[in-house]
Parts: sequence; structure tokens; C-alpha cells
Amino acid sequence: MLIKALITGVNGFVGPYLVEELISNGYAVFGCSLEKESNLTKLTKYFSCDITNLENVEEVINSIKPDVVFHLAGFSSVSKSFENPKLCFKINVEGTKNLIDSFNKLKIFSKIMVISSAEVYGQPKINPVNENAELNPLSPYANSRIEQEKIALTYKNSIIIRSFNHTGLTQPDTFVIPSFRKQIVESKDGDKVFVGNLDIIRDFSDVKDVVRAYRILFEKGVCGEIYNVGSGKGHSLKEILEKMISDSKKSLIVVIDPKKYRSADIKELICDNLKIKKLGINIKGYFY
Repeated sequence: MLIKALITGVNGFVGPYLVEELISNGYAVFGCSLEKESNLTKLTKYFSCDITNLENVEEVINSIKPDVVFHLAGFSSVSKSFENPKLCFKINVEGTKNLIDSFNKLKIFSKIMVISSAEVYGQPKINPVNENAELNPLSPYANSRIEQEKIALTYKNSIIIRSFNHTGLTQPDTFVIPSFRKQIVESKDGDKVFVGNLDIIRDFSDVKDVVRAYRILFEKGVCGEIYNVGSGKGHSLKEILEKMISDSKKSLIVVIDPKKYRSADIKELICDNLKIKKLGINIKGYFY
């Protein structure tokens, strides 16, 4: 019997990769997002759904009766969370509560994979950082993820995934590596590349490895547990940018733009992934 998986926020950056991962492993995959339609033709069925609307969410859950929900729908921008903290909270916290309230009301006790973020750790005292580290949120976004986790852990069939940075060719250029890529591709010799703080160190993974980890955590993970997902390797943005420019064979001028700095920038954040390695999950890491 096919496992029925629902992906919320399926039209976002990660959703299409997760659709491919699940279908290639024999799942029946359903999706929902705020948009009226989806171009993901491999979905068994697509639903237009506002995750902040409880009635919408109930209708989708009752229609599918999924075995698992991969909860990707969320407010994902740290910088924009400072501009609109209320919306960030509404989507990330109330959206998750609507899912769980729907399960309880309908007595459909699907497993839920709640995709949280390594941002909850803030600047760790020790890197790599493991799941037992003290939480130190430095943004409205990080605060919303902590509250989301608290709600999720009131539901016995939940697994929390704290994802570290992941990227891929279709990621919007509002994120750092796609921003570098776009500027480099569109430039010619002598042009300027505008960047923020290049000294910060992050653990970047290929989004394809990350969605594979999500699937395996559904299959092998323990409900009520929290799992970091990352490569365990850190690279500075300066290192990554220099490699991208070198590979482009262009002569470009790097210009620091103070507007791209964030007061809450975390200097270094690297994943301790021992917990997922014990489940056979290995993530090789990714430059760009």
C-alpha cells in the first residue's frame, strides 16, 4: 500500500525536490500551497490552502487522510522577519497549530515532520552544535521557530528537524549563494559584486541531500525527537564567493554593502550531525 504524503508549502524552493525524492521512493504525494495552482504535475493532487486558515487546513487533511505531513510551509526569511514579525509568527506558529488541531479534531493522527531551523541556536558556545545545545534566538524568525517546536512537541506523532543552510539552483536570489550566483552570471570583467558580511561561517548542504534526509527521518526517526540536518562542515561566505568568482573566470570587484549586514548575524553555525549519521544519513556538504 502506498504511503500518502502531504507536503505543505509545496510550491516553495524545497517542495519540488521533496516531491521528486518521495515519488522516486514509491510514495503517493499530495501538495498544498497558498497559490491557486501548481506546476508540479507529478503530484497525485494539489490543494490551494492558506495554512493560517484552520478550515482550509481541516479540509485538506480530511480529503487526503495522509500518513505523513512534511510541513514546509513557513515564513523563511530571517531579515524580513524583522520587518514583519507578526506575519512570521502567524505563519510559522499558528500554521503549525492549525495542522495539529486538525489532526486532533478529525482523529487522523498523521506523523508530522516539522521543518524548523538551526537559527534557534543563535551563536552557539560550541561548534559544531548538537540538538541539546541551549537555544538563543536572535531574530523574530528564530523565536517563531522555537514557538513552533513547542507546539509541535505537544503532539505525540511529531518529529522536529532543525535544518542548517541548504541551497540549490532554483533557490530565490534573496538568499546569499543565489545572490552571488546571479550577480556573477550577469556581470562582465570589471563589474562590481555587492555583498554583506563575508566573515560569517555556515554549514551549507545541497537541497537534494536535505530532502533525502527528511524522507529517511520519516522512515527511521523517533517521534518526539529533534534532529539536526546538515553536513558538519563550515565554510565562510568569503571562501565560497572567491571560489565562485574563480570558477567564472571573470575579474570582478567585491564591494561590501552595509545595507546587507544584519545586526543579528551569527558569526559561526555548524551542524553536529552525529544523530542522523546513526540512522545512516550522510550529507556531503555543498559549496554552490
